[in-house]
Amino acid sequence: MQGLFFESDTTVRLVLRFLVLLLGFWTAWRTGKAVAENWQSYGSVFIAVLGLGVAMRFLHFSLFGGPFISPFYYVIDVVLLLAFALAGFQARRTTQMVDNYYWLYERTSYLSWKNKD
Repeated sequence: MQGLFFESDTTVRLVLRFLVLLLGFWTAWRTGKAVAENWQSYGSVFIAVLGLGVAMRFLHFSLFGGPFISPFYYVIDVVLLLAFALAGFQARRTTQMVDNYYWLYERTSYLSWKNKD
């Protein structure tokens, strides 16, 4: 069955690693948006990403045989996930501020707003 879909084990691992990264980054983005949707703070994003980092470490451990309890790799996972989560948070918060307070703020970019003149 191994040769039916992929040519080698290396190809399977590369595809799985790509899918795990895509899943992790997308989940972090959605986590940031969910926290912003509930009008919570950056601290809530950080706490949510700590749990998400454990889940990603488990996926790396179970699928690829990597170390589960490794502070170095956990910190790397959390930093990368936090970057995507904060971007999702800021994107949603910008939309909230511009849509809910349209008489006060205008969008300057996808991630920022400013006071109307």
